[in-house]
Amino acid sequence: MNDKPENPARDYRETLFLPKTAFPMKAGLPQKEPEILKRWQGMDLFTRLREEAKDRELFILHDGPPYANGNIHIGTALNKILKDLVVRSQQMSGKNANYVPGWDCHGLPIEWKIEEQYRAKGRNKDAVPINEFRKECRAFAEHWMGIQSEEFQRLGVIGNWKDPYTTMSFAAEAQIARELLKFSTSGQLYRGSKPVMWSVVEKTALAEAEVEYQDYTSDTIHVKFPVTFMADGTAPKGDLAKASVVIWTTTPWTIPGNRAISYSPKIAYGLYEVTKAAADNWAKVGDRLILADNLAAETFKASRVEEFSRLSDVDIATIATCAHPLSSLGYEFRVALLPGDHVTDDAGTGFVHTAPSHGADDFEVWEANIGKLKSMGIKTDIPFTVDGDGTFTNEAPGFTGKRVLTDKGEKGDANEAVIQALIAAGALIARGRLKHQYPHSWRSKKPIIFRNTPQWFISMGDGETDGLRAKALKAIDDTHFVPPAGQNRLRGMIEARPDWVISRQRAWGVPICVFVNKATGLVLNDPEVNERIATAFETEGADAWFAEGAHERFLKDRVTDTHDWEKVNDILDVWFDSGSTHAFVLEKRPDLRWPADVYLEGSDQHRGWFHSSLLESCGTRGRAPYKTVITHGFTMAEDGRKMSKSLGNQVFPQDVIKQSGADILRLWVSSTDYVDDQRIGPEILKSNVEAYRKLRNTLRYLLGALDGWDEAERLDQKDMPELERYVLHMLADIHASVLAGYRAYDFKQVVATLLNFMNVDLSALYLDIRKDTLYCDAPSSLRRRACRTVIDELFHCLSTWLAPILCFTAEEVWLSRFPGEMSSVHLMQFAKPPAEWVDADLAAKWQKIRDVRRVITGALEIERQVKKTIGSSLEAAPEIHVSDADALKVLKGLDIAEMAITSDATLVEGDGPADAFRLDDVKGVAVVFKPAQGRKCARSWKITPEVGSDKEFPDITPRDADAVREWEKRHSKKLFA
Repeated sequence: MNDKPENPARDYRETLFLPKTAFPMKAGLPQKEPEILKRWQGMDLFTRLREEAKDRELFILHDGPPYANGNIHIGTALNKILKDLVVRSQQMSGKNANYVPGWDCHGLPIEWKIEEQYRAKGRNKDAVPINEFRKECRAFAEHWMGIQSEEFQRLGVIGNWKDPYTTMSFAAEAQIARELLKFSTSGQLYRGSKPVMWSVVEKTALAEAEVEYQDYTSDTIHVKFPVTFMADGTAPKGDLAKASVVIWTTTPWTIPGNRAISYSPKIAYGLYEVTKAAADNWAKVGDRLILADNLAAETFKASRVEEFSRLSDVDIATIATCAHPLSSLGYEFRVALLPGDHVTDDAGTGFVHTAPSHGADDFEVWEANIGKLKSMGIKTDIPFTVDGDGTFTNEAPGFTGKRVLTDKGEKGDANEAVIQALIAAGALIARGRLKHQYPHSWRSKKPIIFRNTPQWFISMGDGETDGLRAKALKAIDDTHFVPPAGQNRLRGMIEARPDWVISRQRAWGVPICVFVNKATGLVLNDPEVNERIATAFETEGADAWFAEGAHERFLKDRVTDTHDWEKVNDILDVWFDSGSTHAFVLEKRPDLRWPADVYLEGSDQHRGWFHSSLLESCGTRGRAPYKTVITHGFTMAEDGRKMSKSLGNQVFPQDVIKQSGADILRLWVSSTDYVDDQRIGPEILKSNVEAYRKLRNTLRYLLGALDGWDEAERLDQKDMPELERYVLHMLADIHASVLAGYRAYDFKQVVATLLNFMNVDLSALYLDIRKDTLYCDAPSSLRRRACRTVIDELFHCLSTWLAPILCFTAEEVWLSRFPGEMSSVHLMQFAKPPAEWVDADLAAKWQKIRDVRRVITGALEIERQVKKTIGSSLEAAPEIHVSDADALKVLKGLDIAEMAITSDATLVEGDGPADAFRLDDVKGVAVVFKPAQGRKCARSWKITPEVGSDKEFPDITPRDADAVREWEKRHSKKLFA
């Protein structure tokens, strides 16, 4: 069917008021965004924002420092964009949201990179002066800070990029030292000998946050410990004579460090005898073994025992000691049996081999029973059986020189040596292998060990009502968490964590800048010395600690003999560095304040930055350095699997930006449920590109519809038609939803609200209905003026509401309408629709109208798509049969044809014929298709008998004739005679 009118008297196209804008339909974001970024830098947008908001309430999101050692990845991009969404939305909500980015620059990852470079060149790190090595580490960090800064800014992140903070600045190193010395002065810092997680590969202690768990195959052994003495001091008698307690362990190499056996008073134990076994079996006929009743059968199966019998119950508390299974090699000491809460009968034998130098539980049980052990005449010194290279020391007789792990993190020969010694001693009854989750260094990806070594600790203050643990737990209760589950997660970690190991045996970082008396082991707490150290760090950096003559420089005139004092050269845990950022950023910068409103990082930072910042701040200031903690999940591949090079499913932010633009990444971040693990991949990005295209086209249409806008056109809301007042109501309604989303950091709610409004309420309803008005009504008509007024309001609302999300596109849109050297949408606040626009009754009425409209458009779609009766809805003049009283009430007096975009429409009260079109969810409405009657207007293409009523313009409607006259008057000419 031909949509055009036949033989029009003239071509009226130029008399139409069609949308006109230079804003391109095709975004070209990869090319456009750098131009906008350069403009922001040229106008110093960050400084302008600070000036604009200087009298507003401060809002501070404190940046958790990324590590300066490589290009950003997709997870880093998500993190930084989320922070930018928070900052920009708070700024546009009326706050002064100052954002200072920062970097973590010390520590093993950077040091490791420099060592790799040394090894490649055949150089030995230890042969290089320490400050020369530190200088190379500093240069490495500076290089990557520069690269990452450019990458973050390319994402559209606004911040003080000219003056970021770094943990390696001299001022930061000085403050970190001061924070450490506060712990020293308060007595919370101490040097102790405890088992710590140790990386043989990296030759340093590790914190829990530096450890990940991976599958690992361990050797397992069941070992006999002969009972030697009962609790009353007598030798075992009767059934217990020649009995042995059996332990099971996955770390055979720790047997030389064994000093006790832990049991549980809650477990039922029995004495069992082997009655049948192969002659070459390690467990022999006649062996009497003490086992947990629930694990006896499993143990005998592992030991290849064919038959066994239970002789009696065993009260373990009556047994005092056993002999070490390797007593013949020099382990001639008594092994005490000690109760332990960590012992269960879920696996093993019901007993836990206890080596206090190789496990946290083992150490705690040992320390808890020091008094008992001393009363038994047992030496309580904890042995140093393994050195930093993973090699057995002289305190492991019979195994000196054997290695637990090699310097490459591979299994050494220690396990097999111990197993063979146990076999030779007749102490082994079973061996096997077990694949399980085992701790690895997250940097080297190699297994770690627990080893006893002198380290520096910050006490958690157990047993103290105002100890660090108690303060931290109270601070957690006083903190708001998004999502709420983060609170329990952090609480659980603080409740269970041991004292904080803060020392590292490395070179690059802030030193533990204390002096220890060689005779007493006491730390020197001299305010003058402490200030000398901090002052030196401020002017020279922490390198001053390692400079020649530092020992004398800091102690001169403050102690009697400087040789009596040892200068500690261990490096601080980098988590202490980053945990102190609140002290040298929030407290020291005059444009910030302490505490921060928000800390925002990945969920792994419950054991990382959130954790260390909490402990550092509570230990020195008594409260958390943050009011709110926001966490996000990890970014996975599209299919839900972890991204990896081998799977080829990685997504790099640099590639997305190059292909589609940073605003596509920002839209993905904003629309995802970031509190859980989120996914990204080609199809997901494609859907975001499509969503962006729709948003952009709507914004482009608004710009075009406002071409030539004059404030004189503006109408008050009370003077507008119902449809316009309804749109203003919706605008006010979604304003509340948008602000609530931004306020709750729920960006997906903001995106969903705006997408639905722009695609459904605007494009598919309001703008669709009002196209005829915009294009064909005379500019002076009240209806067109009302429409343009509403579109102006829509423009201000949508461009500002979208600005935090689509920061580049919103700026491009804004400048298309408000160009200017210093113009920027980001200098604006969110548009705020007046409260009087809210009209719940009108909204309810128009919801019913929209339901009826759906029935009409459904009926017309069948005529167009299925029956091919019409090509355009303007060829229809449907009959709308309405039996629903409420619907009938709202439709009376309404221009249904205008609402349905038809040339005419007739409202009929009643049910309508049986074959009329209906929708199941809209009761009491039926539509019968009728073709429009009359002639087709050559200008608006409406079909109506009115065409020809105006003699001057016989081929158009009177409405269009008036519009043409106004157009001609405005153009001061007649185009046709």
